[in-house]
Amino acid sequence: MDIQMPDISGFEVTGIIRLMEAPLGQNTPIIALTANALKGDREKCLEAGMDDYLSKPLIAEELYAVIEKWCTGRVDSKE
Repeated sequence: MDIQMPDISGFEVTGIIRLMEAPLGQNTPIIALTANALKGDREKCLEAGMDDYLSKPLIAEELYAVIEKWCTGRVDSKE
């Protein structure tokens, strides 16, 4: 989920997705992607309902690891 999009923020989109999923008991993994790498950004994304966080510049190995973690169900904790 890109945090800074032209018309709506990633935080807003995440909120909409979570509201739509709640009645169904679903949870689509949402990975935050942001150019902001300031202290507290990760926590802000997780508090907004995102499941993980990556910052730009994106490192392919990190992306693959996060996708594998969430797609294989090997989620130990929100690190």
